[in-house]
Amino acid sequence: MMASGLRASADFSTPAVVLKFDQNPMHHGGLGAIRSLGRLGVPVYGVHEGRWAPAASSRYLRGRWFWQPDAEDAERTTAGLLALAERIGRPAVLIPTDDAGSIFLAEHGAPLREAFWFPAPPADLPRRVAGKFSMHDMCRSQGVPAPLTVLPASAGEAMAFAGQAGFPLIAKLSAPWLGAAAGLRSTSVIRDEAELASLWEACERTGAGLMLQEFIPGGPGDDWFFHGYCDTSAVCRPSFTGIKIRSYPAHAGLTSLGQAVTDDPLRARLTGLLARLSYRGIVDLDLRRDARDGEFKLLDFNPRLGAQFRLFRDSADVDVVIAAYLDLTGQEIPEGSQLDRRFLVENYDPIGALGYWRSGELGFRPWLASLRGVDETAWFAADDLRPFGLMCLRMGARGITRRFSRGGRGRQSRDPRFQTGRARPRPASQGQPAPVLAAASSTTHQEGPARPYAAGPATEGDSR
Repeated sequence: MMASGLRASADFSTPAVVLKFDQNPMHHGGLGAIRSLGRLGVPVYGVHEGRWAPAASSRYLRGRWFWQPDAEDAERTTAGLLALAERIGRPAVLIPTDDAGSIFLAEHGAPLREAFWFPAPPADLPRRVAGKFSMHDMCRSQGVPAPLTVLPASAGEAMAFAGQAGFPLIAKLSAPWLGAAAGLRSTSVIRDEAELASLWEACERTGAGLMLQEFIPGGPGDDWFFHGYCDTSAVCRPSFTGIKIRSYPAHAGLTSLGQAVTDDPLRARLTGLLARLSYRGIVDLDLRRDARDGEFKLLDFNPRLGAQFRLFRDSADVDVVIAAYLDLTGQEIPEGSQLDRRFLVENYDPIGALGYWRSGELGFRPWLASLRGVDETAWFAADDLRPFGLMCLRMGARGITRRFSRGGRGRQSRDPRFQTGRARPRPASQGQPAPVLAAASSTTHQEGPARPYAAGPATEGDSR
């Protein structure tokens, strides 16, 4: 059953809201969700940080809600979402795209349930599995293989662990949904004591918690991920497995080139874990096969859609976002088998490939050859070109800005960890509960693209 078959067999009239807390305009997962649902005729509304966010320009949006929700201010965020629901005028499916959104809905979502439909996992579960050290505790209690891990209380403890585990080390922010506001990378590869000391200092300065993991030895084909959707009975269907061919930054970042590869034993093991946890909703797991013992070690448990989720689709043309929409609207999820596909993040893969080239793992011709057979890209889509154009403009502006900012700074500023190391001041209007919904044209998206209107939160007496 392909997309036309899905349209004929299911009801896609219920609106959907793609909810984003993370203030990163270059997040491509939300755009994938907008396109995935919008192409089926779903009226899709997006929460965006501003009109120049590339995803906000998608022709598949019925409306844009320009707003910066704050997960730490439950009252105002709830009020803002209820204001959005009032504008939409009927219940809508809610799709969070980041950890902060999933945690907020699990812990504070009760007042929203009449206005929005979203999964109901155990209230404390998304925070437990998204937290890097609490996830490690979960692995131990469930008998899931995981790397040797420590949450050091001091620089001395961090150095002692490094002496035990050896370099390189994997360093992660213990609560990445909070540390992102400080401009620190959620995951880094630490190669020596000097790098560890610098990162520890940066975390202390910004108040971010730091967790250290042993580096799991492996090679090409050993970095895997799992995506799935668990229904109200914690049954995971559909579920997908794949390989991270390249990442940005190299070996310790988001997938820049991925391939869907079926591994039924791994899939069965992970769906069993999700059932034992009574997990509900979309999930993205990262694993690495340990060259020392052949075991898959669980590295990350993300209680939301993964940015690369559009890599995975089955023969019924269902991905995890479509599965969530069908289940939450009380419809059957059609059966299908995983398709072999490749997914490319075109703005990050060339940069990530430089890291592999510097370490002698990749040449120019092999890189070009690896791009053959890509089935889908994160930004470019022939039926929705504006997000790709805005992405190119933003990446160009970012490159120019960084070049000039490096020119006038000292040695420390050239370390990428410190280029965005300070938290930027939040706009005064960020916490306001009544953002403006950029009203789309009265036509549907099939008849023409919706246009973004004025951004920014509403003020009292705002009649827009």
